[in-house]
Amino acid sequence: MRYLFFTNTPAHVHLYRNAVAELDARGHEVLVAARDYGCTLDLIEYYDLPHVVYGELDTTKFSLARELPAHYAALVREARSFDPDRIFGMGAYAAHAGLVTGASVVLVTDSETTHLDHAVSRPFADAFLTPHSFEKDLGEKHRVFRGFKECAYLHPDEYEPDPDVREELGVGPDEEYVVVRLNAFGSHHDVGEAGFTPEKRRRLLEELAEHATVFVSDEGGELDLSAVPARPYDLHPARIHDALAEASLLVGDTQTMVTEAALLGTPAVRSNSFVGEDDMGNFRALERAGLVSNLESFGPVLDVAVDLLERDGVADEWARKRESFLADKVNLTDLVVRVATDPTALESLPRGRPEGRVTSEPSV
Repeated sequence: MRYLFFTNTPAHVHLYRNAVAELDARGHEVLVAARDYGCTLDLIEYYDLPHVVYGELDTTKFSLARELPAHYAALVREARSFDPDRIFGMGAYAAHAGLVTGASVVLVTDSETTHLDHAVSRPFADAFLTPHSFEKDLGEKHRVFRGFKECAYLHPDEYEPDPDVREELGVGPDEEYVVVRLNAFGSHHDVGEAGFTPEKRRRLLEELAEHATVFVSDEGGELDLSAVPARPYDLHPARIHDALAEASLLVGDTQTMVTEAALLGTPAVRSNSFVGEDDMGNFRALERAGLVSNLESFGPVLDVAVDLLERDGVADEWARKRESFLADKVNLTDLVVRVATDPTALESLPRGRPEGRVTSEPSV
């Protein structure tokens, strides 16, 4: 069989990299269609994935509109040349590649708020595969799995933390440190959204630095770290999960890295304009489990973060919460491989729920 995987962001590389490696090891023809965005290509090269690059995107809000025609021209050419039997991705690019190749398309998606992407993908996708916490109905093609997309690479069967990252970061064995993740808000699903302002970023870093060593992962690269008491996170991006696993806390106006921290047992404080009544179901589920604090306003961010750094026993408490939360979650890599190779796998999965908010963990 021939499988084409679309990786438009670094998070997509992590989502599919283990499945790509497994399918390749089983003798299938596998290709990753990659977009040069952030550290996407750095990760693809680090994991030695077979790939082609169909376009590039910077972190400005209008870059996608500028580059979209060239992206589509290239992805159509590359998809037709590879001639896949099945395509995996997260949105419209993968769906439309299926249209021009006749391949079946499976989209793994976890954001209820990407309405346009769902609308333009739905006619051409054979299945939407979403977390059990996904709180939107995507119709007859919607199937759910118990877990999050990050379970493809952070499930205990897939990931073992490497504590040697402390030496690479230059921190002691017992030194507390915080990772601050700042979003560039340059993706298409970020249009109209916002996170910490420059003034709030400075206040946050100054406050945290009074309690722990602070490392900053700044997607947009706009923060002048020479003016704040913090260090850049400057290890290879593939090491970020090891850094998160050893951290005392993550604070961010981001999305994916917050979920990653929670699944690693690291307390996470999240604040951006997505937080609120229409927030994504995965963040609601993580908050109900006590792993994440989702905060609409900036003031409580400082209070919650400082409390977590000063309170005794937090690391052990979060380790117990993580173990309990992950006890019934699937290894998503195993599921993707099964969906790729078993024609009956999708039909065996539960259908998506009717649209509407949930207040407890469903049994699926």
